[in-house]
Amino acid sequence: MALSPGSSSRGSLNPKGLVREIEINVLECKVCFEKFSTQRKPQNLSCGHVLCLECIRTLSHPLLRKLECPFCRQLCSVDSTSHCQALSDLQELLLNRTPPSSTPPHGENAGLGPAPSLTSTALHLCTAFGGWGTLINPTGIAALGSSGTLVVVHDGDERVAVFSPQGRKLQSFGRRGQGSGEICFPVDVAVTRCGHVAVTDAGDKAVKVFTSRGSHVLTVTDPLRMPWGVDANRRGHILVSDIQVGTLTEVKLDCAHGLALEHRTVVTDLQRPKAVACCHVTGSTAVMEHLPGETHSPGRQQLTRLRVFTEDFHLLYQLDSFSLSLLNSVRINMSGVAFDTDGDVIVSDSSQGMIWSLRKRQNGPALTPLVGDHLIHPVGLVSLNNSIVILDSGDHTVKVYSAKADAGPGM
Repeated sequence: MALSPGSSSRGSLNPKGLVREIEINVLECKVCFEKFSTQRKPQNLSCGHVLCLECIRTLSHPLLRKLECPFCRQLCSVDSTSHCQALSDLQELLLNRTPPSSTPPHGENAGLGPAPSLTSTALHLCTAFGGWGTLINPTGIAALGSSGTLVVVHDGDERVAVFSPQGRKLQSFGRRGQGSGEICFPVDVAVTRCGHVAVTDAGDKAVKVFTSRGSHVLTVTDPLRMPWGVDANRRGHILVSDIQVGTLTEVKLDCAHGLALEHRTVVTDLQRPKAVACCHVTGSTAVMEHLPGETHSPGRQQLTRLRVFTEDFHLLYQLDSFSLSLLNSVRINMSGVAFDTDGDVIVSDSSQGMIWSLRKRQNGPALTPLVGDHLIHPVGLVSLNNSIVILDSGDHTVKVYSAKADAGPGM
């Protein structure tokens, strides 16, 4: 079922967490990601969606006084907008009842203490694009080389969307369906060294490969049973996780002739492996497992485990979300994984709305916060130049974070 803009699938929250959730999901404009204020009053569009007054002024035609709703694409008249008094009242109520000193830092957990505070090297949101209608329940993201062009798979009529570094939609392809060149249920996406786009299709239980312009090249089915995560390694091959049989498979492609030359199972003892990431600095591979039937209290979240392998698929180390919670006093739910430009592992945390770096320490990996603002339910991420690009399924957007607020993914 499709999520409404700004919705979140998090579990039960304590009162402080609920206030934080309201501030992010309700009292913030989902176009500019600024909190509603006197200058940015919440306004009702005729379609029912809410934008701030400044965004309405920016998006509307100066003469026609009309704008296209960024979420449902309905044409709305500026003259038919009205002030959303309910949101203003809610904001005033929270301000009066929640002193600034009592507002918890992002990521506080009852019983486990606060998360580590963001450091001076934390990244900041510099651009966001997509939104409901442009992207529908997105699940996977990849970058076309170092150009900053981004590829996203989602639940739209055309399952693959390609964006420029500035967020302009360049093209889309992979129509909904089970025919040749169509995609039934896209889960993840990767871009090969030669620029081909590989999509895992759980509906057809296959990996489908396209050119960057959307022409179907080939479909890989054997030996896959339920392909899920996919990434391309520095050898030019793709690695595919299979949640049904618990394997990681390396597939060598000949895209010029539309052939899968060979495949080999490189890891066999995985438990429901999903996200896969390849490091082009060290050649390492990271796999995120979702351990079946295992939860930990309180909150009873899914227990996830991260395994990192060498280029020859020997295990380097592994850690799970429960042990990270004990060591770092923060309960996380790892939902996506990538490598940064230094070869360190970074993970998305769908419970806290955070991005963490597992920077190497003398005694093993340790959590370091990278992103802690404006995220609802991050599901995928890529490291690109000096930025981190995050796919947020909570509000169906792509968000680009950098150390400098004015830096973009292609800078």
